[in-house]
Formats: sequence, C-alpha cells, structure tokens
Amino acid sequence: MPRGQKSKLRSREKRRQARSEIQRLQGAKATAAEEEDTVSSSPTFCDSDPQSSLAASGSCSKSKQRQRGPAASTSACHSRQRSNSSAQSQDGERASTSQALSTTDSSFTNRLDQKAVLLVQFMLRKYNKRELITKKDLLKYVTRKYKMHFHEILRKAAELMVLAFGIDVKEVDPIKHYYALVRQLDHTGDPRMDGEIMPRSGLLMTILCVIFIKGNAAPEEDIWEVLNVMGIYAGKNHFIHGEPKKLITEDLVQEKYLEYRQVLNSDPPRYEFLWGPRAHAETSKMKVLEFLAKMHNTVPTAFPAWYEDAVVDEEERVRSRFAALFPVHIPESAPTVSPTTGEI
Repeated sequence: MPRGQKSKLRSREKRRQARSEIQRLQGAKATAAEEEDTVSSSPTFCDSDPQSSLAASGSCSKSKQRQRGPAASTSACHSRQRSNSSAQSQDGERASTSQALSTTDSSFTNRLDQKAVLLVQFMLRKYNKRELITKKDLLKYVTRKYKMHFHEILRKAAELMVLAFGIDVKEVDPIKHYYALVRQLDHTGDPRMDGEIMPRSGLLMTILCVIFIKGNAAPEEDIWEVLNVMGIYAGKNHFIHGEPKKLITEDLVQEKYLEYRQVLNSDPPRYEFLWGPRAHAETSKMKVLEFLAKMHNTVPTAFPAWYEDAVVDEEERVRSRFAALFPVHIPESAPTVSPTTGEI
C-alpha cells in the first residue's frame, strides 16, 4: 500500500477514536446530571419510610444534638446555677426559720410565765378572802388565746405559790374543777397568824426539807448550798427575805421554827440546823416530802426511804393525838388487908 494511503487510514482511525471518546464523555456527563437531579428531588434519609426512619432515628438524633450542643450545654449550666441559688436560698430560709422559732419559743415561754404570775396574784387575793377558786375564774386570767396551755400555766403558778408562800394548790372537786389553797404551815400555836400569808414560808419549807433528807440534822453549809441555787446568799440582801443569814440563824430560831447549834467537838466550830418545836407542831415530814415531790414534779413514793420515814412519823402523830383525846387513867391500887391482923 502506498505510504500516502496508510497515512490517511491512520488519520481516519484517530478521528474515529476521538469521536468515540467524546461520545463516551458526553454520555457520562449526562448520566451524572440525571443522578444529581434524582438525589435532589428524593426525600431525605431521616424522612424515608417508617422502617428506615426507625433504623436511622439514632443518627438523626445524634446529628441534631451535635447541632444544638453548645446551646444545650449553656442551658444546663444556667439550670445548675439556678439550682444552686435555690438551694442556698432554701438554706437561708431554714436558718431564718430556725432562729425565728427559737426566738418565738423563748418569748412564748415568757408569756406563759407572765400568765402564771397573774394567776398567783389572783389566788393570793382569793386566799385572803378564804374563797374556793374555780377553773372558770382562772381561765379569765389565762385568756382564750392561751386556753390550750391552761394546765401548764396552772402548774407554773402552783410551783410559785409553794416556793414563795408555802401554799399548796389542790383540786378538791375534779368534776366542777374547784381548787383550794392549803397552807403547809398550820400556825396552830399562834392564832394571831391565822390566815396570814408568810412570804418566807416557802424558804422555811425548803430548809425543813433539807434537814429531813439529811437525817433530821443538816450542816449549815448544806443549807446554803441549796439556797444559793435559789439565788439566796448569806450577807446579800434579798428583795423578799431581806438579809437571809439573819432571818435563818436568828429570826426563825427565835420563833422556834429552827434550832441552830454547834456540831459537837467541831474545831473549828461548825453549825447545823434541826427542826424546832414549832415546825414539828405546824407541819410534818409527809408535808415536807410532798413539797419536795412537787418541786421534782413527782409523787412522795418516788423517794422510798424518806416516804417510809414520813409514814412512821404520821403513825406516831396519830397515836399522840389519839392518846391526847382519850387519856388512859390507871386506877389507884386497892388497899390490902393483912390476913393476920386485919389491919389495912
């Protein structure tokens, strides 16, 4: 074949291959465009059919969480801050409430004490008139606001009556609620003091009580130890009792309520107190024990040894009163006659 012809054939083959390549590229481009249109018009992955939605829900959720991650973190931070602020506020409120309750309890107790003092003043007026006291009368001073605390107020008032005046408040009629005021010292030996209120009676009963529980004789230092607890000190003037040491070692001794003597063979000398004859006449160990029990908000039998001693004392008092009412006269011996002489 001539060289020119071969050259034409090669040129024709190259042009054919070039046309084929161009057609292939155009077809690939068209296919890519169709696929792009299909993807853009098809539903999203998360909005596909239910089964695929269930399968892909986790991916969608994670994607959405990643998109709002910073906002959610900020919201959580604000929430924690609000929680901490609320907790601090609640702690502050609880502290304020606790302090308020403490203050309220203290002021409330003071108001109950004030009501008890009013009852004492009223009961002393009734005592001077020798009149019974009714619960209705007492409630007038308690007022409706504190009616539910009546028994506590009455208990406080009864303790004040015993401690200050030696007068016991006793309910004599539990149905009609009548109360009687009973003096713990009878003053039977002195008619001039009948019905008189002795502010020192409570002090005297306290001293007699100490003497009793110390075995009927109490060292002076033991007496002062108890009185100091009550705010009564030797050498210090008291607003009710005056100078206490003079009252105890002189006045009450001269009135025969107490005996004050030096302890035998004591060096340096020490002194002790005993019941005086007037104390034995006007009160008893049982009354003194009742006084002690009331101070401890209990009953006399709570102190078995002292109660037994008080019972023996009561029995002896009964026998003494019985003997005084029915004295036994022993008849004189009949004269005897001598059997031998017949003389008397």
